[in-house]
Amino acid sequence: MPGGGELGRCAVLRIGNASGFYGDRFAAFREMLTGGPLDVLTGDYLAELTMLILARDRLRDAKLGYARTFLRQAEECLAEAVERGVRIVVNAGGLNPARLAEALGEVTARQGVRARIGYVTGDELLPRAAEFGWAGEDPRRPLLAANAYLGAFGIAECLRGGADVVVTGRVTDAALVVGPGIAHYGWTPDDLDALAGAVVAGHVLECGAQATGGNYAFFAEHGDRLDHPGFPLAELHADGSSVITKHPGTGGVVTIETVTAQLLYETGGPRYLGPDVTARLDTVTLTEDGPDRVRIDGVRGEAPPATLKVGLNRLGGYRNELVFVLTGLDIEAKAAFVQRQLTRALTDPPAELRWTQARTDHPDADTEERASALLRLTARDPQEAKVGRALTAAAVELGLAGYPGFHLTAPPAAAAPYGVFEARELDAKEVEHLAHLPGGGTVAVQPERPSASGEVAMEGPQLPPPVEEDGPTRRAPLGLVAGARSGDKGGDANLGVWARSEAGWRWLAHTLTVDKLRELLPEVAQLAVERHVLPNLRAVNFTVRGLLGEGVAAQARFDPQAKALGEWLRSRHLDIPEALL
Repeated sequence: MPGGGELGRCAVLRIGNASGFYGDRFAAFREMLTGGPLDVLTGDYLAELTMLILARDRLRDAKLGYARTFLRQAEECLAEAVERGVRIVVNAGGLNPARLAEALGEVTARQGVRARIGYVTGDELLPRAAEFGWAGEDPRRPLLAANAYLGAFGIAECLRGGADVVVTGRVTDAALVVGPGIAHYGWTPDDLDALAGAVVAGHVLECGAQATGGNYAFFAEHGDRLDHPGFPLAELHADGSSVITKHPGTGGVVTIETVTAQLLYETGGPRYLGPDVTARLDTVTLTEDGPDRVRIDGVRGEAPPATLKVGLNRLGGYRNELVFVLTGLDIEAKAAFVQRQLTRALTDPPAELRWTQARTDHPDADTEERASALLRLTARDPQEAKVGRALTAAAVELGLAGYPGFHLTAPPAAAAPYGVFEARELDAKEVEHLAHLPGGGTVAVQPERPSASGEVAMEGPQLPPPVEEDGPTRRAPLGLVAGARSGDKGGDANLGVWARSEAGWRWLAHTLTVDKLRELLPEVAQLAVERHVLPNLRAVNFTVRGLLGEGVAAQARFDPQAKALGEWLRSRHLDIPEALL
């Protein structure tokens, strides 16, 4: 095969990614298979919100609960993958990996493709929810899914058992890369540094084109190269080091900064916990290895925790949204007027009514849209009826009795269910991790602990010397000298910020403190905020507790996944040394 024959014989393992989420570029599978040599192609389809979507699918049809997009991709590309000798490892099984494996078998039989299918189970804990005290007492907020985050050794067992395709349920995103590494290089639970290096490579790959310039703070510097970025791949070595790159001739860029941005995405402190190893992010070293090539090495690993993370998805209730358009003069008075009227009209109001206003209006505007502001009402309640017609009819009835220029951005819609995500921990020994081999056998993957902890003493972060304070400064946006990447972790937001130069790092490390972040982002002023310093990456990483309420599915915030929190921060002005600008 292009990568060097059967898995286990090639000197360097080339692992690509073709999906970063459920709904990512459909054509990426074919692009990655045909764009250059690969040994393994992975796809990440699961996220906290995705598990809720799949749970609702399963409620409608017990045969569903997996990422149907992947099945269509397999119908199109599986024969190509087998012909090229590329193994496929995906977590598209979601809540029903056994059924997805069965459906893939039907595809191979129909197409006459000789592909061996393996799958991993054991993450599903919903039938045992009462045993662990997770079931809850409120029937209006039922538990829809409960899944442990499994590690990579089950994937490795399937590959060792001859699988051409491995589908899993809820494993860690990085496990899709670590599993092939284990199978290829024979790593054991004691190979902590190698496992940690593979975890870091897996974390860089897991979000697809985010590593090749997608969602990149300095996108404008690369012109049209980012219009259609190629997906990333890792050249994984026996010691766990890797080179992140992409297929030749594809769009996008791979630089130290694009890799840094992805490393900071949805991580917290220096210790990155996982079921197989704890990777020390403060030991990661990035170096240029040629055009569109970044080497990752130096990663140290420590023993994994004795517990596994468990994600719980519940039905939180029902929500609805109305957006009122306020045009021209007296914007604030119009907003207050409609709030008074609607509050009076709702005799049995929903449990939560949240009003937010976006002053998008401009004085003496040359178009009606530029003269208008938006007033958004978000309503939530355990009872669907309270945020359904009872709410929307009350708003519509104000149409000829409200503020001048009354109208909505869209017709009223029916109430929609929303979910609530919780993260728990469970002793790893409570979880039965099973690898189902292509030949029909099943292997129990025991939660092995390494024979030694391998823990590296962790000193306080070494801050660089501060910049000279007597130089001139200029009031300017932070984004002129720093990049950022942000995202969600349950109800918390992650916000990573990196400096573009060593001088910029000396300034950023001492300037962007927790207090300064609260000053720049007033929305987080009353929340618990943690700052972690990563000198090797010239970065600080913040965790903002509770910013996203009960998680993305609850949609408690304008930007429910905090995707643009970093860009908001970069737009904020502060005094920056002119030497950096």
